[in-house]
Amino acid sequence: MKQTIGILFLVVGTGLLVWGYRESQTIKGQLHQVFSTSTNNRVTWMYVGGAVLVTAGAAFVYSGKK
Repeated sequence: MKQTIGILFLVVGTGLLVWGYRESQTIKGQLHQVFSTSTNNRVTWMYVGGAVLVTAGAAFVYSGKK
């Protein structure tokens, strides 16, 4: 069961990381970076959420093998 949850977390986390990267590379995202001193909060939370899920997923997959 832990491995299934871990794999799900890995897939969703990777999806969030890719989605955040693609969102930051759009014209709107690039213009926001050029003309604003603040970062895009939506993209930042996608990166953070993706990293947390990938880390948790890897931990679940690793701990489920024992």
